[in-house]
Amino acid sequence: MAAMEKNIYHNKALQWGVYAVFFIALAIIPLVQDDAFILNQFATYGVYGMLALSISLCWGFGGILNLGQGIAFGLGAYGMAMTMQMQSQDPDINPIPPFMLNNALEELPFFWEPFWNTSAGIFLALLVPTLFYVIFGGLMFQARVAGPFFAIMTLAILSALATLFIDLQPYTNGVNGISPPGALDLGFVVVDPYSSVSYWTVFVLLLVSTVCAKLLTQSRFGLVVQALKNDSERVRFLGYHVAFYETAVYAVSGLIAALAGCCWAFLTQYVSPAQFDVGFSISMVIWAAIGGRNSLIWAIMGAFMVQGAQSYVGDEFLNSWVLILGLFFILVVRFLPGGFAGLTESLLGALSTGGRRRGGDVPVDVSKAGTEGA
Repeated sequence: MAAMEKNIYHNKALQWGVYAVFFIALAIIPLVQDDAFILNQFATYGVYGMLALSISLCWGFGGILNLGQGIAFGLGAYGMAMTMQMQSQDPDINPIPPFMLNNALEELPFFWEPFWNTSAGIFLALLVPTLFYVIFGGLMFQARVAGPFFAIMTLAILSALATLFIDLQPYTNGVNGISPPGALDLGFVVVDPYSSVSYWTVFVLLLVSTVCAKLLTQSRFGLVVQALKNDSERVRFLGYHVAFYETAVYAVSGLIAALAGCCWAFLTQYVSPAQFDVGFSISMVIWAAIGGRNSLIWAIMGAFMVQGAQSYVGDEFLNSWVLILGLFFILVVRFLPGGFAGLTESLLGALSTGGRRRGGDVPVDVSKAGTEGA
């Protein structure tokens, strides 16, 4: 404990300073870069960052390994895509999207009706996946389903949803997905995917999500959640409602993932069952693990590093990139269990104590690093 207090990695004031520097650096990008494609690419990285953030909150701090985060991401993306699609429809002349007419539907399905209203559509895009997480998480955690069993259940639900959205072709356009013809119109501003507006939108949402998640982990609620990760039975014996805390942190992570899904929809103007892909959800876990699942900011940077490498290096290796990523992940898990956050904690710990602690104590162990990150 004394060593942890000496390690500047755990200094809360410095942690917030790192967050400030990180987001200031992101805010500078559109000021020095005006290329529309690059701005769109960086905005997409912001979406990946939100997904890694949600995994870090759920897995790193809550100890809940979620291999199906694509559930919230996909539902949020579809909700936003439906909203954008209805913005391009005229309630009197052409109230039914073209793909529905191609599938012989003669009237707009009732569950599409709320998406005529943009505010209601965005609200539902966030509410539905969050509510799903509350119900599903409540049932699982109340039954004390945890660890690998919970992870398998999330994978099963994810695969089921992908199949469902493909089978409901008249209502979702199946494997072809939904391609809204126009950019998202919020009334006061049009969020064109290839403009600085879309970048700033994602930037603000990532900033707000990160700050809120950080404050949550430092609150009394966050301390209880972290205690659950270490010893849930002891927390239960102390009188805390373990299932409530687990469901709450799981639902909050789902809300952040749904927010990322909404951003994905207006950045790409395309949504399909690929958003429910198992491989994509597992990639989110890899981002957080490489960056450091016990650190919110490092999980985000993990997503930036991996997806940036895929964008600029993956094209050179094509299909071999997946094998390279897998090998890198294995090396990180084997030698840096705490990810780059753990490595940073270890190095700062060594610097803080002059490389060796008094009394002949052993140096900081990297394998135990990253217990409570920035």
